[in-house]
Amino acid sequence: MVNVTYDASGDLLWSNNGASGVYNLGDIAWTLASTALVWIMIPGVGFFYSGLLRRKNALSMIYLCMMCVAVVSFQWFFWGFSLAFSDNASRFIGDLKYFALKNAIEQPSAGSTRIPTIVFCVFQLMFAAITPMIAVGAVAERSRLGPLLVFVFVWSTIVYDPIACWTWNPNGWSAVLGGLDFAGGTPVHISSGTAALAISLYLGRRRGYGTERLAYKPHNTTYVVLGTVFLWFGWFGFNGGSALSANLRATMACIVTNLAASVGGLTWMFWDWRLERKWSVVGFCSGAIAGLVAITPGSGFVGPPASVLFGFMAGTVCNFATQLKFIFKFDDTLDIFASHAIGGVVGNILTGLFAQSSVAGLDGITNIPGGWLDHHWKQLGIQLADSVSGMSYSFVMTTIILWVMHYIPGLRLRCDEETEILGVDDAEMGEFAYDYVGLESEIPIRSEYNNNQGATGGAREPVHASLHESEGEEKVSSA
Repeated sequence: MVNVTYDASGDLLWSNNGASGVYNLGDIAWTLASTALVWIMIPGVGFFYSGLLRRKNALSMIYLCMMCVAVVSFQWFFWGFSLAFSDNASRFIGDLKYFALKNAIEQPSAGSTRIPTIVFCVFQLMFAAITPMIAVGAVAERSRLGPLLVFVFVWSTIVYDPIACWTWNPNGWSAVLGGLDFAGGTPVHISSGTAALAISLYLGRRRGYGTERLAYKPHNTTYVVLGTVFLWFGWFGFNGGSALSANLRATMACIVTNLAASVGGLTWMFWDWRLERKWSVVGFCSGAIAGLVAITPGSGFVGPPASVLFGFMAGTVCNFATQLKFIFKFDDTLDIFASHAIGGVVGNILTGLFAQSSVAGLDGITNIPGGWLDHHWKQLGIQLADSVSGMSYSFVMTTIILWVMHYIPGLRLRCDEETEILGVDDAEMGEFAYDYVGLESEIPIRSEYNNNQGATGGAREPVHASLHESEGEEKVSSA
């Protein structure tokens, strides 16, 4: 039984079966606060994606963000945390020592001896939950929702957990090799962005691809801004919290995070202005997210001057990377591959160049040889190896998962054409993001209005008056 007391300074003392230790309550408080900050990022992704889509598919993205929280929370409790962070892990995957969070309470965590395992577990859960949400944005406007429950559970187990293990577990091959990834460049962004590419290729193009039908503007720019606000706000916990302590290194991570996001947003906006002579808020938000993605792996290793370059390079490279889908003819609806996979690679490479041992040592514990700025030349090669491995593994395993599900009855992701025309919200959920949904221009008069064939709505939205009128006009003209 765990025995918990406090010393004169207020630090927490624990003992259990002859083992004992001390934890700093300030570090625990900061890590738990950061957990809440990262949680708010998950609906932030949902609102960001929702605003970029057409109105008839807006609610499904908000639903998916909450679904990911629920499914991954159970998966993490069941075996996800153990597979990623068990003490006896191999170079690639852990064992089931912490199965159902057994024995995962008072022992020092794999991330820091200053906080207990259970605190580290709930903090890392938020990373595990947001990663598949980033990836499943690729299903926008053309996927069934039910099978995604299975996909998220399986993908988290087979893709996310091994990459998290080899990156952050002290036994992982990348960690042993000396890879620098402070808060998730490869496990979160490269893995999810590459998975989004695999999902886009598997699902194929949306109806009307290559025509004016898909040349629509975001239906709710306010949602895009709101999602960006949630993400930017939460990223202070995402990066700053990864120090797992309330110290100078956490402070530096927060400073460079905010600076990279600011420069990334301005850079992307200026690149868009040169084409359209418009100050696009969507462009600014996209650039801010790209800057946040890029600084993630380096946030605990680089100083403010370098973070300016992180933001500029992310805003530039990711902006131009959005053209890849037109060159290679794949339908990445929300540019997830360009923003997250490419942005993650940019961040990993720049971390290899600009990582400094002096910045990492601000926590008083970490000692690294640094990157090229510290004349540690092989660090760039290690960062490239980690990036390529993460991209390759995520793409191949995601593709395998999708095609295995494709041949299992009931688990195929691609929706039918009727659902795509009607909208995923109505056809799959029977609910809408708004009380009024103007679909007349999208939905022709079809058989389901009189014989319930094909994709049908949830009976909350009546047949629109214009449809009744057109039916009446046809009857009159035929008479």
